[in-house]
Amino acid sequence: MGLSGSIPILLHNKVSYSQQALFSLVSLPFSLKLLWAPFVDSIYISSFGRRKSWLVPVQMLSGILMLYGATKIEKWMGEDNSPNLTPNVPALTTYFLTLYLLMATQDIAVDGWALTMLSKENIGYASTCNTLGQTLGFFMAHIGLLALNDPLLCNKYLRNENFPSDRGIISLSTFLVFWAIVFLVLTMYIWFFRIEEHDESETEIHGIFQTYRHLGHCMRLTNVQKLCGLLLTCRIAFSVTDSATSLKLIEFGMPKEELALLSPILVGLGLLIPILVGRLTSGPKPLRMFIIGYPIRIVVILVYACLLPLAQKRYSNSEKDDSNRFYTALIGGVILHEIASNFMYVSSMSFFARISDPAIGGTYMTLLNTVSNLGIKWPNSMSLYFIERLTITNCISLKGENISDKISNNFNCREDNFLEECISLGGHCEIIRDGYYVLVKFCIVIGIVWLALFWRKMLNLQDKKIHEWHISYFTESGKKI
Repeated sequence: MGLSGSIPILLHNKVSYSQQALFSLVSLPFSLKLLWAPFVDSIYISSFGRRKSWLVPVQMLSGILMLYGATKIEKWMGEDNSPNLTPNVPALTTYFLTLYLLMATQDIAVDGWALTMLSKENIGYASTCNTLGQTLGFFMAHIGLLALNDPLLCNKYLRNENFPSDRGIISLSTFLVFWAIVFLVLTMYIWFFRIEEHDESETEIHGIFQTYRHLGHCMRLTNVQKLCGLLLTCRIAFSVTDSATSLKLIEFGMPKEELALLSPILVGLGLLIPILVGRLTSGPKPLRMFIIGYPIRIVVILVYACLLPLAQKRYSNSEKDDSNRFYTALIGGVILHEIASNFMYVSSMSFFARISDPAIGGTYMTLLNTVSNLGIKWPNSMSLYFIERLTITNCISLKGENISDKISNNFNCREDNFLEECISLGGHCEIIRDGYYVLVKFCIVIGIVWLALFWRKMLNLQDKKIHEWHISYFTESGKKI
């Protein structure tokens, strides 16, 4: 899954922001998995295990799909030896969308298994385990791949200086083959050596229709509706920062190898913070850390907005004296981002685990995770789309004249044909208005308004009694609570 973060960076300067927005839809299954979660919860082979019935075949298919993708990925990325080959974004999107579909199904089964695998006293630590696993996976598939795939970094730090190469140590195809083998081996281990213990609370599920019925009851609980509304809107403020900052840094000249060198900081914080936050969120009021992290995320928006002009100066040919300010702002922004993000993520996952009804464990957790993922995905995709729409560029001649109208009334430097024609006329592209900064202002206002209006409502949800979140509370009352 970390590949969905690496691919946009590897495609940068090869495709437009609109195409990046298309590829960003690959994680959509995590926002729609609620549609098939009841199947995963209610259809299984008892003798094999309720969760293993889905985990084993899904992970086997994922491994096989990765092996297939390894034979095609370089062609889809436009890195094959064929001349004039351009990235095939629709093919990449279809492939990773399918892979994400399988991973989303796996996630449903894992969420349900976690609710019954851990004791009630330790259920709050499910979020810590989840975060640690995701951090390691993201590091290996995102930061690790970018580092080992970059020829400059490999030649500088990992190879003998007498034997440089124009390719990285690991290619995308090699990476997919390696993790396909890991997937298949681990799946075989789960199949033959992991025994799924039966949980008495799961005996209430008798079929798929009853599961969908319970899901309907769950969605009609007022507490759940309030929580979903907050989850769908709380991350609008962070969308442009999360979706486009790394792309803008590369656009302004920051080498991918320097982004990869941030990995020790990211991994260290990603492993340490969840452990520390886990102790604060394992109790009855985990959402306090969510609210603490929110204003820090707003500060990060400002830090990154100030960072980009420094990056532009740092990597321009004329100014190199802003390095200290740039790296201070970059490292400070990364640290604040990791702290605040983990505060919000770990606390929300801990809260989900605490209130979920084991009677429909996988489906209940999937409902909350789906809404949370959708609350991240839709603002990020919209931000990428509107950055390009809000950006105004002109083609400027050597004499300083605007010659954009000679090319097109809808001139856009991100379009390859317009850019080539501009260069052929002796001009260069100049950004008149950067859509990134327009959205930054909008997002800051949205963040402040959301925090002022809803912070108390968020905290009030954790004061509700646990049984008020369970489907029995709806069925016993016979009406919406």
